[in-house]
Amino acid sequence: MRLLQYNDGELSLTTFFPDKIPQKYAILSHTWGVEEVIFEDLQKRTYKEKASYKKIRFCGEQARRDGLQYFWVDTCCIDKSSSAELTEAINSMFRWYRESTKCYVYLSDVSRPAVDSDDLAWEPAFRISRWFTRGWTLQELIAPALVEFFSEEGERLGDKSTLEGHICEIARLPAKALRGSPLSDFSITSRMSWAERRETTREEDQAYSLLGIFDVYMPLIYGEGKEHALERLREIINKHSKGLDSDVLHHLPYTVEAPFNSYAKQDSPTCLPNTRVGLLKEIYNWVDSEDERCIFWLNGLAGTGKSTIARTVARRYFE
Repeated sequence: MRLLQYNDGELSLTTFFPDKIPQKYAILSHTWGVEEVIFEDLQKRTYKEKASYKKIRFCGEQARRDGLQYFWVDTCCIDKSSSAELTEAINSMFRWYRESTKCYVYLSDVSRPAVDSDDLAWEPAFRISRWFTRGWTLQELIAPALVEFFSEEGERLGDKSTLEGHICEIARLPAKALRGSPLSDFSITSRMSWAERRETTREEDQAYSLLGIFDVYMPLIYGEGKEHALERLREIINKHSKGLDSDVLHHLPYTVEAPFNSYAKQDSPTCLPNTRVGLLKEIYNWVDSEDERCIFWLNGLAGTGKSTIARTVARRYFE
């Protein structure tokens, strides 16, 4: 992990191995614009010529005011010419945000001059800020314990605690997700829904930006396309969760605890006459209907007749 320092108007980079990363550092969350300062600009010392240097300078100055020596900015702390480094950074990014002391959200489209006479004049722009529509900013909002929001002038607007009501409404997130509840407390379906309205510049990042949200890792294959990337992500999530999301099961029609003991008639291909009448009628109605749900979940203990019921239904429609 590379971290920046800002001293006397100059930027410097220091590389840290994982076990040597400073315990305290700030981290910037923002939206990319024109003329971003990238890693090569720091190497060539041409970063001050870029328009986006303003927000990096803000981050360095704010970190110093907060007593933090180091800070991290995604545009210039990653050498994106190295695919290996980029993959490592993206797979580590959620953790880097989570372990930061403070996350500064720089909103380039929200203005609040220091002499603003109306303390709430910035709220309409805050509600429609582009920052809330971007894919990568979801994890940058959720992962850090302390997230502070700033206007384009560098004026503090509040943090994710004081602005919780606004943020939950705009981002369509449950308050518990902002308060640090384990993300495993939320279903896979719910977490996927948080990103539905968000966009990324590169289509594959629709999947890659969710790695930390699901606590999974995977190699990056830019060029594979959005759908293939999301499919790989789903496969890894399902493997990681060791089964189907409980929410998916809850949407299947099912019956519970069929008490018929099939051991006595285990060789019989179908249910005995006048047994399981209500259940079979329910299944037949489902089969004959136009219900779009293509699976009927038959749930019961071993030996309670599930296989016998299934054979009965299969034989009826086979014949």
